[in-house]
Amino acid sequence: MLEKQGYEVLVFHATGVGGRTMESLVESGMVAGVLDITTTEWADELVGGVLSAGPTRLEAAAKAGVPAIVTPGCLDMANFHGPGTVPEKFKGRTFYQHNPQVTLMRTTPEECAELGKIVAQKLNASKGPVTVLIPQKAISVISAPGQKFHDSAADEALFDAIKSNLRKDIEVIEMDCAINDAVFADACANALLRNIGKRK
Repeated sequence: MLEKQGYEVLVFHATGVGGRTMESLVESGMVAGVLDITTTEWADELVGGVLSAGPTRLEAAAKAGVPAIVTPGCLDMANFHGPGTVPEKFKGRTFYQHNPQVTLMRTTPEECAELGKIVAQKLNASKGPVTVLIPQKAISVISAPGQKFHDSAADEALFDAIKSNLRKDIEVIEMDCAINDAVFADACANALLRNIGKRK
């Protein structure tokens, strides 16, 4: 959808390095808009996972006034390497073995509430048009009903914290779908195009 409107789309993976690279490119002024779907790096920053992009993640577009769409994608998980690398203090938590090198840990309702507050505070500094889209059914493949990381209390804590801490003039769109549903992708792309139009 974005390419049909003449935009070149660059994809950055939420691996720490990916988030930092994206933020630096936004700071350079070469970006027309940011579709920030996977903000999971903040979960790693908060709990001490291995894929943190640092404490300035989510700041570049806000400070530069670059039109943005932000979703709480994969804030249900923090990343570690093999099971032996998970700190002892997390014993008894819910884990998902993605592969032998990647161990995912489910974030708790308390952590999700803090993550929601952080996301809102970062976006409150926005000088340009920003919209938050929330997929109410699942924020990752494994947080959907029936999946290992499904935790409606944690998701609600996350969504409530975003909404209650966000500047009142920042639009929030809640959708009855999962983050990987085509209807959600379409909504994100359309919202970004609207925000780019507002800046022009």
